[in-house]
Amino acid sequence: ATPVYLTITQNSAEVTYPMRYSIENDTLRLTVDTHGAEAVSVIHKPTGAELLWSGDSSVWGRHAPILFPYTGKLTGGKMIAKGVEYAGSQHGFARDVEHAMTRHTADTLEFELHANPETLPKWPYAFVLRSTFVLDGETIHHTLTVENPVEEQLRFGIGYHPAFALPFDDRHTTEDYEIRFDGLESPLCVSAIPNGLLNGQSYYLARNTETIPLTDDLFDSDSHCMVNLKTAHVSVVEKDTGRSVICNVEGYPYVLIWSAAKKPLHFICIEPWHSLPGEENGPLEWEQRPCAASLKKGESWSTTLSTTFVR
Repeated sequence: ATPVYLTITQNSAEVTYPMRYSIENDTLRLTVDTHGAEAVSVIHKPTGAELLWSGDSSVWGRHAPILFPYTGKLTGGKMIAKGVEYAGSQHGFARDVEHAMTRHTADTLEFELHANPETLPKWPYAFVLRSTFVLDGETIHHTLTVENPVEEQLRFGIGYHPAFALPFDDRHTTEDYEIRFDGLESPLCVSAIPNGLLNGQSYYLARNTETIPLTDDLFDSDSHCMVNLKTAHVSVVEKDTGRSVICNVEGYPYVLIWSAAKKPLHFICIEPWHSLPGEENGPLEWEQRPCAASLKKGESWSTTLSTTFVR
């Protein structure tokens, strides 16, 4: 697809940002926006169906944001880093800034975000965040790579937040779907009720089950953050047809499910995270916040979410 361009005037000079790029194969067409390096559309080409949430702002105005350099909320909405206090909104800033498109081949899109005058007032660290999308049949592999170019130590949190459209067609309703594991699970969840911060409590979402039925009230109290699942995959499955979205969550200590509290459900998020929100009474110091990884100068770290669309 032809990129859409946006021209912005900066210091009396016009800067043109290519905004959206697409790659496709016989099965899928993926479109990614340079704003946030966010996937904004996945079309199933044989049927023409849109598989991602539309981003309707009256329900939830995003599609599949990247969560970096932290997941969830900060304690008190702020952090102290390098001795300075910074305000921080939910899920970090990577989803809200422009990323540079650095590679575009037949099956790959790659974007990079470097520390810059927009990010440094939010988080005072040098970093490189690379986001690589690869199409592989009916699967999308999305790899996030973090590099530490100069810092003595770079600590960060990171996670994925894709929203999959529900129902898959107008013949089905919320109750026709379920979250499915590979085998028996008793998903233990850490609680962040009522303000999105960890409160020291936990609960079982279910016990000894392979499925979690989807209902319109499942997310009345917000998301469910499941810890240390044994399953390699968390899927949303249409029970009568077997059509599904399958997320490979191997290696992720936390997997959240969430949808906006609008009824009926318009989408379902499956969110593999490597870090957690702040605590209600937790430390403000960035170095005391539990992290996904801690990189020495010159080191890098990566993680991949592979999502398969079965139609």
